[in-house]
Amino acid sequence: MDCPDAKGLVASISRFLFEHGANILDAAEHRDNERRRFFMRVEFDLAGFDIAHDAFAPAFQPLVDRFAIDHRLEYAADRPKTAIFVSRYEHCLVDLLYRHRTGELRCDVPLIVSNHEDARPLAAFHGIPFHYIPVTPATKAAAEETALSLLEAHGIELIVLARYMQVLSDAFVGRYPRRIINVHHSFLPAFTGARPYHAAFDRGVKLIGATAHYVTDVLDEGPIIEQDVARVSHRDQIEDLVAKGRDVEKVVLSRAVRWHLDHRVLVSAHKTIVFD
Repeated sequence: MDCPDAKGLVASISRFLFEHGANILDAAEHRDNERRRFFMRVEFDLAGFDIAHDAFAPAFQPLVDRFAIDHRLEYAADRPKTAIFVSRYEHCLVDLLYRHRTGELRCDVPLIVSNHEDARPLAAFHGIPFHYIPVTPATKAAAEETALSLLEAHGIELIVLARYMQVLSDAFVGRYPRRIINVHHSFLPAFTGARPYHAAFDRGVKLIGATAHYVTDVLDEGPIIEQDVARVSHRDQIEDLVAKGRDVEKVVLSRAVRWHLDHRVLVSAHKTIVFD
């Protein structure tokens, strides 16, 4: 939940859940002092909870009206259908599929989409249908329509860009607001664009990083979910920066996807609140 800060919020939410038989398993709060907004994530057991899913909104409405609460209700047992887009670099895809196979990422992956054929054997190994959709400047709009048709047919709820080296159109992004996660091979906002490791090498940086963020209509400027860095030195050449950076990229992306699937991310303005 997200609302203006006010006295009695925590007590009111807790009382509401208690009165309806919920057992609170975890509660996390955050106050944005600058904007005077309050954020809260409550995880509770459904055993004994006496409100059905479709009845929750009207039952909760008095608190919504009292505190101007923006909220959403998620179920941990749900497994969102997730599509992974990839181009030629497979390190992030490999890591995501391994974590999915071991149960770390609680989702279903009904398809992998790529503008190259390189990842087809990996998709086949994991038993996931692979869809090759080539993209050229002349065919970009048609390729996106093909991809959107696939996503709709499979009921996709989350899209992960695992080093998918195509810029999605505003129309495409608008179909999945805050449901497209990208990894950028730079510690944003530094070194945006397609060749950040080369730019970092030219500047002689001592730290390189990666950023996982939600995709918006402004390239590389969506709300940041996770970032990490690796130390480099003057001894490292561009290929060394790329190798070290790939290790950071896959970890950062997997963390962001896991947190999204675990319903730990709230977006407010241009920032995220990630509850641990």
